[in-house]
Amino acid sequence: MKVFADQAHQALHDPSGYLVDGVMQPNPEQPERMERLLAGVAAGGHEVIAPADHGLAPLAAVHSPAYIKFLSTIHKRWSRNPATAPEIFPNIHPDRRTASYPTSAIAQTGFHVADMSCPIGEHTWDSARWSANCAVSAAQAVEAGDPMAYALCRPPGHHCFSDLAGGFCYLNNSAIAAQYLRKTHDRVAIIDVDLHHGNGTQGIFYERSDVYTMSIHADPDRFYPFFWGHAHEVGEGAGHGYNLNIPLPRGTADDGFMKGLAGGLEDIKAFAPGAVVIALGLDAYENDPFGGLSVSTPGFAVMAKMLADLGLPTVIVQEGGYLCDELGDNLHSFLTGFEEARA
Repeated sequence: MKVFADQAHQALHDPSGYLVDGVMQPNPEQPERMERLLAGVAAGGHEVIAPADHGLAPLAAVHSPAYIKFLSTIHKRWSRNPATAPEIFPNIHPDRRTASYPTSAIAQTGFHVADMSCPIGEHTWDSARWSANCAVSAAQAVEAGDPMAYALCRPPGHHCFSDLAGGFCYLNNSAIAAQYLRKTHDRVAIIDVDLHHGNGTQGIFYERSDVYTMSIHADPDRFYPFFWGHAHEVGEGAGHGYNLNIPLPRGTADDGFMKGLAGGLEDIKAFAPGAVVIALGLDAYENDPFGGLSVSTPGFAVMAKMLADLGLPTVIVQEGGYLCDELGDNLHSFLTGFEEARA
């Protein structure tokens, strides 16, 4: 399987912290995640390829011009004031998305950043852009005939809306890959197996019928992202019936997860997509620091086989999965299981 990664660029983003229960703590979306994931790639002997620079067009296909301008320029603007901190955290937000668009740097940050988990540092834009390049390169490989490809995206993306960062995510890599695949496929499905609901991905495609979005995740009633990911959210307008959420009780292990996934895959088959994007979160693991679900290391191989059995061209996009001893093992389990099922 081809693996697209560019550690030189993607590891530059090194956020200092995030706010949890009113306390600033070390940010878990650390550069070391990439090292652990690359170790999992190496264990499977996969070919690692540097992504091409695809420019802004694939990003602009799902993100607004105002957001791309903001994300690509805000740190330089912020740094003109010598009294500012090295990273930008929002300290004010509009009460509605229809509010006036401000010119102030900190106010724009509050408009475009949903929470305190997405500090913007000197290298954030560069890392996010090359993370997106990995997703586009993997989609391009599949478009060219590869049955599957893996984009080692870091930072991740599925909490990012068209103009709103959140949950460690700055550009929505899974949405970018899916939109790219629409060039050659009338219908594309995104299957999100991350611990957390893919709220940004849902938001981007919520009123569309050409991209079916499915997310299986820990019940958001008392878990991030809280406001999205409930079973009643099924899409709106032309997208009504093209969004599926499968919230699971906290602590759900392999059997419960696979049962929920099997039901969701029946809906995917009924949609009859030409290609699939898998938003791969390894944080559903039983010993992940976030501790929401309890999928085992062998469970990721079972999950992969179920997804591979769809028999469709597949782009695998890395989402969550945080620092624990088994992070690389879990990726190796998933990629190996997927390849063996397709062999």
